[in-house]
Amino acid sequence: MAMRRTIFEPEHEIFRDGARRFFQAEIAPHAERWRKQGMVDREAYLKAGEQGYLLLWADEKYGGAGVADFRYEQVLIEENIRHGEPCFYLNLHSRLVGPYFGQLGNDEQKARFLPAFVQGAKILAVAITESGAGSDVASMKTRAEDKGDHWLLNGSKTYISNGQLADVVVVAARTVPDQRYGIGLFIVERGMEGFERGRHLQKIGLHAQDTSELFFKDVKVPKTNVLGDPAKGFHYLTHFLAEERLIGSVQYTTGAQLAWDLTLDWVKERRMFGKPLGAFQNTRFKLAELRAQIDAAQVFVDTLVTEHLQGKLSADLAAEAKLLTSELEFRTADECLQLFGGAGYMEEYRISRCFTDARVSRIYAGASEVMKEIISRGFGLDDRKLT
Repeated sequence: MAMRRTIFEPEHEIFRDGARRFFQAEIAPHAERWRKQGMVDREAYLKAGEQGYLLLWADEKYGGAGVADFRYEQVLIEENIRHGEPCFYLNLHSRLVGPYFGQLGNDEQKARFLPAFVQGAKILAVAITESGAGSDVASMKTRAEDKGDHWLLNGSKTYISNGQLADVVVVAARTVPDQRYGIGLFIVERGMEGFERGRHLQKIGLHAQDTSELFFKDVKVPKTNVLGDPAKGFHYLTHFLAEERLIGSVQYTTGAQLAWDLTLDWVKERRMFGKPLGAFQNTRFKLAELRAQIDAAQVFVDTLVTEHLQGKLSADLAAEAKLLTSELEFRTADECLQLFGGAGYMEEYRISRCFTDARVSRIYAGASEVMKEIISRGFGLDDRKLT
């Protein structure tokens, strides 16, 4: 059960039907095996590429569909979470990292990289987070030194999604030592000397999504592998953050809806004291409260998608959506798991994965506490100016 949504046109729903069939047939059957092996198969990206689901926005001359409408990406995210495998991070590949090449890359870089990204032949990652610099990006220690005909990259990154699978990694590194925001973005490719992958990190959730440490020791990055101005990387990163948080909000709202749907089915069938669990007032009231909150969040997210289509999405509103929906996803998963009782704690029930997967949503792409800082600064309570 969900509210009727008016944001989509008939062509989006046709696209949705095809996407649903793809995720059901090509992704979902492999999900359990992927969780055990700790990552998805590379073939998943190739199959998505064959369907035209990667980098939808890329120009036709690079093999893309040339479709800039964010709603198509929204459909892919929603259908993958519902019917595929949330750990298949095609949105990271297509909409979080790919646009660095689409918007910052020069013609030579686009021609060299985009076709393989569209096909799924090369998988993308972005390396920003360090052990001492997560939400505080400007505190990063990884550095790149200009050596004339190349940049020399040294440092390490952690918690990098697609860290093991990635063939191409966009690495943020300090280029201006005495400037807090003097950061550049560098294209590091599989096989470059000095580029090594560390541990395949074990997480409490998202078990099919590979997350890794990355190490860079005297990596020679050609000048042709710099994205944009090597001193303006921090500005570029903040530019992409609003869409990243909107993408997250789409994911989190869909995750909350999924948990609710699973639980509605459960309480209709599960019996306690001779009657369905759904007949108890506590069950009805819990699900009613969550239903209202999920519907309200969905309206907000869809409204921001419309704003984004018009080029009007603000950082403040994106932060609000990220905060609201990530907190809602985890609260919904928690309340719904409770209604499953002991069964909810068993991995064989999908609600258990909804719960563990949702825990990180309040942390990555900017923790909830950071979102509150951004939001409060937007209405004038800026601690940097008030102290």
